[in-house]
Amino acid sequence: MLGLGSLAKKVFGTANDRKVKATKPLIDKINALEPSFESLSDEQIIAKTAEFKRRVADGESLDDLLPEAFANCREAAKRALGLRAFDVQLMGGIFLHQGNISEMKTGEGKTLVATFPAYLNALTGKGVHVVTVNDYLARRDAEWMSNVFSALGMTTGVIYPQQPESEKSEAYASDITYATNNELGFDYLRDNMKSELKQINQKVHHFAVVDEVDSILIDEARTPLIISGPSEDRSELYIEIDKLIPELTEEHYSLDEKTRNVTFSDEGNEFLEQLLRQRGVLEEEQSLYDPESTTIVHHVNQGLRAHKLFIRDKDYIVRNGDVVLIDEFTGRMMAGRRLSEGLHQAIEAKEGCNIQPENVTLAQVTFQNYFRLYDKLAGMTGTATTEAEEFMEIYGLGVVEVPTNKPIARIDDDDAVYRTAQEKYAAIVETIKESNAKGQPILVGTTSIEKSEFLSEMLTKEGVKHNVLNARQHEQEAQIVADAGKLGAVTIATNMAGRGTDIKLGGNVEFKIMEAIAASPEDDNEEVRAKIEADHKDWEQKVKDAGGLFVLATERHESRRIDNQLRGRSGRQGDPGRSSFYLSLEDDLMRIFGSERLDKVLSTLGMKEGEAIVHPWVNKSLERAQAKVEGRNFDIRKQLLKFDDVMNEQRKVIFRQRRDIMEAADLSAITQDMRNQVIDDLVDEYMPPKTYADQWDTEGLYAACIEKLGIDVPVIDWAAEEGVDDEEITERLEKASDEFMASKAAHFGPETMRMIEKQVLLQTIDKKWREHLLTLEHLRSVVSFRGYAQRDPLNEYKNEAFQLFEGMLDSLREDVTQQLGLVRPLSEEEQQQALAMMREREQSSMPQDKASELATAPAEGFVENDPNTWGNPGRNEECPCGSGKKFKHCHGRV
Repeated sequence: MLGLGSLAKKVFGTANDRKVKATKPLIDKINALEPSFESLSDEQIIAKTAEFKRRVADGESLDDLLPEAFANCREAAKRALGLRAFDVQLMGGIFLHQGNISEMKTGEGKTLVATFPAYLNALTGKGVHVVTVNDYLARRDAEWMSNVFSALGMTTGVIYPQQPESEKSEAYASDITYATNNELGFDYLRDNMKSELKQINQKVHHFAVVDEVDSILIDEARTPLIISGPSEDRSELYIEIDKLIPELTEEHYSLDEKTRNVTFSDEGNEFLEQLLRQRGVLEEEQSLYDPESTTIVHHVNQGLRAHKLFIRDKDYIVRNGDVVLIDEFTGRMMAGRRLSEGLHQAIEAKEGCNIQPENVTLAQVTFQNYFRLYDKLAGMTGTATTEAEEFMEIYGLGVVEVPTNKPIARIDDDDAVYRTAQEKYAAIVETIKESNAKGQPILVGTTSIEKSEFLSEMLTKEGVKHNVLNARQHEQEAQIVADAGKLGAVTIATNMAGRGTDIKLGGNVEFKIMEAIAASPEDDNEEVRAKIEADHKDWEQKVKDAGGLFVLATERHESRRIDNQLRGRSGRQGDPGRSSFYLSLEDDLMRIFGSERLDKVLSTLGMKEGEAIVHPWVNKSLERAQAKVEGRNFDIRKQLLKFDDVMNEQRKVIFRQRRDIMEAADLSAITQDMRNQVIDDLVDEYMPPKTYADQWDTEGLYAACIEKLGIDVPVIDWAAEEGVDDEEITERLEKASDEFMASKAAHFGPETMRMIEKQVLLQTIDKKWREHLLTLEHLRSVVSFRGYAQRDPLNEYKNEAFQLFEGMLDSLREDVTQQLGLVRPLSEEEQQQALAMMREREQSSMPQDKASELATAPAEGFVENDPNTWGNPGRNEECPCGSGKKFKHCHGRV
């Protein structure tokens, strides 16, 4: 009997069905336009783009243009790639343009789908960013889809690590730019550390299409992107503390696997105190509870976490003497990514690797706050429905399930649950052997490198030929995935999220063709292609007859999405396939989240060794456990975001301020306001309001004026005058400091003075912001303890962070005023020294013939080494010294 909800859905359809149905009129319009666009020449297709841009500039909305733009893009893709977009791909593109997440199953052609909204939104001239999960996919997609965009008269760029700055600027200036989430985030931070407007790459954040959106906006959202610089080296302390951890027993600490947390017990703290005193790390009189022990306690805690929570070959691997983190969601190595707050150093000490110094944060941002900068955001993935609530609450993104082009023919088995891991693995090996005997390709999903290699050993003993794909085989990834659909192939892989290469039944044709051409380049390429394509059809049919791709998962993940991603590798585009999950009560998820009841049930049933329980109820119970974990992880991310939002508001203010300073032609009014505010504060401090003249500290004010303002004025004499009050003193100081700065501007020249003010302002803001970030980091680490005093840690953090920000702005004014007061032109002797050093540096870096040519250049009525004989060269003229530089960048430099 149907429930009320199911009955209502049957009558009215689901909300998703209604959204899908609403796109039908648009798709019909696009299809109706197809014949007219097919009749256009290649030049006319490009001309259409120019026409669309003109219409957008004249005020026509993108929604009105959508049918024509999509029809033009479909025709260009058909000609450039030989791919005609299906109606469901157009539908996915429509949802993306509307600012939604299009959930499209694996193999439905998401890469092509992104071209439609990217093209339409790029017509505004503001640029579109297409975001991928790794550099390989960014380059591959950019190269592949640039054929479509160039056929439309659009430019395509790609961003990658260690890219030359000129190339990066060009890529960002393109109509459509492909990049990874990491590079985009880091470039945003780098942009906000630059000192000139023309150096900024990300001018606007207009529209972004995020591929594997769940991986980027949810899985990676817990880790902020941090640009950092090295701090003092503490490697000896890490090594010393690392030696102590193995001496601890289970009574010395408590481990909570659910929250991934480990803490010392009272016995553990006492035991540690003794050990630390014996090793000379802690002084005899000192306790771990003393304020001066904070650093040691922090390092000891990180040492314990490194040993008890981070497992080699699961959370990280050691490669060439370095600890390289592994992404728990994709199974990939994250080269260059380091854990913060000394945790990475603690793992390096544990593994006996070279300990790299800790870093000081220079700038940071979370993916959540970075992607919320965009005016419009959209995403694609095969699995987003389970996290729909989080997408809506944090990013305002709706999730729409796009129907598949062909009905799914995959058979999904119920989970099989065994008592022990040993029984489970024995059953897995038997199933693999059975399927392999009939030629069915098998993809075996594992949760860690260790487990993938353990299963590999078992299969080797049984004589089953197979491939292993994990972080160690990272470089052969595309090849291994391309071969996974061949007849009789067995592939053991860690997570399959964002692998990029499709598993096609019978193997990947394009890979086979590339291999054949590389092996014998003298053969006719067209003949080679035709032969391979004909052979492939036979192999594809044989694999289909054997049952298609069999996905066999060895464990359930904490997140249903990861399981669905693995399952979705089979049964693409209506292909046959099968998926099974083999579990045991010793698996992490079962062990941590309620296997006791299930164990009782299995004992009651009197199951024999090697038998499994297979029932839909077990699936339901597991899904509930996974939903609980997902909910808890969502709460953690939400809490993190609330704290980061406090910093984000301040970050936006500082970054906006930097941008305003860079855009301003004249900053003298800003620096004057700052100076006047500093003078007000100084007068208030040394001549408090409503006090008598004999209570004023005029000597202190005189010294402060020299130190803070750089002016030597007779404040003491002024204060002794009859009838002079604090307001009069303030006015005189403001006048004196204005005259002092005006004389500097006259000496340097207005252009140089403006440049000095701009650089001092930017450098001081950066220095203060770095210090502020460090203070907020420390505040964040202790504010949670306020909860014990019945105070809300978040409110406490907000209030104190605001006070710290105000304090930072006050000290910023003071520092800028002080530095501008200290700026002075170089003396003649200092100029000569600077000149000699510059020439020496230039000649040592110059080709020999150029250096000798300069050395023998004839003097024309002036002494080359004596700037006093040069007259008055223009600032933009070539420097008379012969360096080839402009005067302002050489001897005219301040």
